[in-house]
Amino acid sequence: MPGRRVSHPRPAPPRLPLVLLAARTAAGLLAVCCLGLTLRDGLAEPSAALAYGVLVAVGELSRWSGGDEREPAPLGAAGALSYALLGQIAGRPAHHGVAQVVTVVLAAALAGCVPQVARGRGSAADHLTRRLLTVGFAALCFQPVYQEAGPHGWSGPAYPLLLVALLVPTTLCDALLAAALAHSRTRRPFGALLHEGLRARLGIGSAVFATGAVMSPAVAVAGLWALPALSLPLLLTQLSHRRCAAARTTHRQTVASLARATEIAGYTPPGHARRVAELSRAVGRELGLSGAELTVLEYAALMHDIGQLGLVDPVPAGATAVLPAEEQRRIALLGGAVVRQTGVDAEVAVVVERQADPCPEQPVGARIIRAVNAFEEMTRQQPGPAGALRALERLRLARARDYAPEVVESLARVLQRDGLTLPATG
Repeated sequence: MPGRRVSHPRPAPPRLPLVLLAARTAAGLLAVCCLGLTLRDGLAEPSAALAYGVLVAVGELSRWSGGDEREPAPLGAAGALSYALLGQIAGRPAHHGVAQVVTVVLAAALAGCVPQVARGRGSAADHLTRRLLTVGFAALCFQPVYQEAGPHGWSGPAYPLLLVALLVPTTLCDALLAAALAHSRTRRPFGALLHEGLRARLGIGSAVFATGAVMSPAVAVAGLWALPALSLPLLLTQLSHRRCAAARTTHRQTVASLARATEIAGYTPPGHARRVAELSRAVGRELGLSGAELTVLEYAALMHDIGQLGLVDPVPAGATAVLPAEEQRRIALLGGAVVRQTGVDAEVAVVVERQADPCPEQPVGARIIRAVNAFEEMTRQQPGPAGALRALERLRLARARDYAPEVVESLARVLQRDGLTLPATG
């Protein structure tokens, strides 16, 4: 009928991945059960619960935003782990159990996360899920074993040995959870994420678990006054990491500004270097490159066309992939010479120099940049999924001397997760 409105069905909200849903459900059930048991039985050692709650809350308030490979709240993680592994307080047996540990950590983490979320620093759901499940696992492994034998059964070196023995499965549990949650969000390979997470735990992650394990026997001997004394080194470490991260950000911005010189001079299209850098980093992650290798790859990708500044006549549209091999090599060598003058890591210059070498002789970073640069230049002429599929097909049909097959397949997997699209132009 005329004038009748046609109602269109609303699109269904996106479903949570199964692993993410299962982890959040498990954390929610654990929290509800532990909260109910704690409310029924009451708090044991309220002063210890308050001290550890404040420690975890302060740690959560000072957390940074970062990737899944790094613990965002080291002080909060150390405090929560210490409370889970606490058996005595100043020589007296501690009577709190698994339920109280999870409840106190939940309340403190929520108190610390709410201001972070209010300031727009991202959702805390995955962070809380990981925290609760890791702490619950550690407490479930330690508290029943310790309470069964009692303080006298774990006298001498037995207590520290028990703590050290529990660190390995707790670290593995945390790494598995972090990798599973990241895999559910990003669809990156679980094995690569797990390897990346375990490698990251050799840094500040080892300090977190070591501090948490040391806090427990220190509190067992000296009481709750040991908490602030042992928290200070971890806070200073976190401050140092923040300053290093700020310095790396500034350095990355400087490199990005240098890379824009070719765009300002009209040698390359706007946003080309940034698009190649973002896609190269994603492919590098897919291939399992370490954090340092990814940084070198990103810088080299940003500056991969800087050698064009030495040309008298610009290459049409900056498309170097269609040039003869000798001309590509000359531009790459010019680019490496420019990069060496900027004070950037010499490894970046090597990758830039060798991006035009025969593929079997190239380092992996140069292989990635060569394939991604060619892909970006091809899809620039025909944007959209059809152009991306055609470009991938051309890369697959090319000789192995030109493009590494494993790089092209990793590029295909990255693009498949992203819907065969590139970052926006400009």
